[in-house]
Amino acid sequence: MKKIGVLLAGCGKNDGSEIHESVLTLLSIDRANAKAVCMAPDMDQLHVINHLTGMETEEKRNVLVESARIARGEITDIKNITAEDIDALVIPGGAGSIKNLSNYAIKGTGASVNHEVLRLINEMSDKAKPIGAICIAPATLTKALSSKNPEVTVGNDISSAEKIEAMGGRHKICTVDNIHIDKNNRLVSTPAYMLGPGIKDISIGIEKLINQIIDMI
Repeated sequence: MKKIGVLLAGCGKNDGSEIHESVLTLLSIDRANAKAVCMAPDMDQLHVINHLTGMETEEKRNVLVESARIARGEITDIKNITAEDIDALVIPGGAGSIKNLSNYAIKGTGASVNHEVLRLINEMSDKAKPIGAICIAPATLTKALSSKNPEVTVGNDISSAEKIEAMGGRHKICTVDNIHIDKNNRLVSTPAYMLGPGIKDISIGIEKLINQIIDMI
């Protein structure tokens, strides 16, 4: 059975992984008769957002512990995962993908990527194993692989596209129900909630991404 790594960044669109995108990723993997291997870094979140009010709170939460909510407890610290353990890697979106997996949300084009996330992405790339990125997660992926000029999409957001290109990437416009494939770097991306508008819309692109990733293994 093919093993697809799912790199989570917390739980919730404003400070962690986007829950709809993450669950649709897991569902699509299961429908494809592959196994999801969930992982996250063991670290404090950048901050915690009250998703009812949209306001930052004084709480402290751990990325791995929060990600375990989505993974139903079946999750591993990313430091214990190598490219030998999985056949492909997928990164759902949500603000955590650019707040916790990297600091792109704060630093923009001057961002740095969490060292374990950077290690695993580059291990996967060096072994030519496919990587998928959803929603805004391609920004972190681009930073990690900037020397390889990755082709990605975040839909049609001009500001994000300009930043991706400033980090060495090449942005491609894409609709919510479609994917962009970087054949040279073996990357697949889809806009999801960068475009929306709803869960039925994003599900189409996410399922295409997972099926493409699995076909590339």
